[in-house]
Amino acid sequence: MIKHALILALSVSATIALAAPNEELPVAKVAQICDSTQCQIAANAVLQYAAFWHSGDTKFARQALSNTFTDMTLPRGRKQGLKGVLEASSGFRRAVPDLKAEVEHLLVSGSFVTVRLRFFGHFSGQFGEHQGAGQAIDFRAVDVYYVDGEKITKNWHLEDYHTLFEQMQISE
Repeated sequence: MIKHALILALSVSATIALAAPNEELPVAKVAQICDSTQCQIAANAVLQYAAFWHSGDTKFARQALSNTFTDMTLPRGRKQGLKGVLEASSGFRRAVPDLKAEVEHLLVSGSFVTVRLRFFGHFSGQFGEHQGAGQAIDFRAVDVYYVDGEKITKNWHLEDYHTLFEQMQISE
């Protein structure tokens, strides 16, 4: 198991170099439950998607998500698929222009990948009717992805909006 986790960790490092050549995507802990090429492919797709959230560069989302990508926990008002993801990211980056994402934990089991993400930056832009004053933002999210082939086809996610809105000083 340790040998396989090390192999995946090395693979993750190579992916990070490909995903974000000008800056490193922080990955704190990687765990692998299966010993297959599919595990590595699935981890690579998820790290490409994490690079999108870290950098805001849409090419990473386009590389990671399939044309049939479905958000299984679609927030009210968000469009389904890649278009919805890109609009959500763009809107949130207007509120938090220096947004970064850190992969705190990545667990791979075949075609399923669970990732714990930490988002941080400063609320210095506009979020709905609220104007930021530079408040520090630091909140977590957990995502479960299903990877088919080399692309993410499904996503289930849960964000800590309570902490986010508290930091933004927005009433829920």
